Amino acid sequence: MYDRFQGLIFDMDGTLLDTEPTHRLAWRQVLSQYGMTYDEHAMVALNGSPTWRIAQVIIENNQADMDPHHLAALKTAAVEAMLLDSVTPLPLIDVVRAYKGKRPMAVGTGSEHRMADALLRHLGLRDCFQAIVGADDVKRHKPEPDTFLRCAELIGVAPKDCVVFEDADFGIQAAQSANMAWVDVRKL
Repeated sequence: MYDRFQGLIFDMDGTLLDTEPTHRLAWRQVLSQYGMTYDEHAMVALNGSPTWRIAQVIIENNQADMDPHHLAALKTAAVEAMLLDSVTPLPLIDVVRAYKGKRPMAVGTGSEHRMADALLRHLGLRDCFQAIVGADDVKRHKPEPDTFLRCAELIGVAPKDCVVFEDADFGIQAAQSANMAWVDVRKL
């Protein structure tokens, strides 16, 4: 179905891997320590953003005085403590398996590089991808195109010949800005 593309690029959280319930639980655990809350439905709009940016919005919404990078680090530690035990692949993994060895593939995620690498290794999927670009690998994050442009560069495929699989509006905007085709996996 995607044979016309020379490179396939996948978002990770919510696209390849079902990590969202664990992320939500980690946010609740960390925020409860500070008497803060967050609106899960409103946070969906921030999917694909780096954790510190989500932390910044939560802090602003709670009118708290806290360093968003510190809050993000606490949340990341909470996720890491439980994610390897709870993560499962989503159905799109069948596309990855179908194109393994046939097309270069990359993961472009708002998660940290080392976390993406650990999760993919844990599930036996790391060798499917020639590259991972995490939030800590670029300066400008989704909806900016940098994550996906770096993926294309690392797999050696021109952006116009890539397709991006995404589950978030910011990621789709990033793919469009990168001049890449895209698939909204929420509609599959």
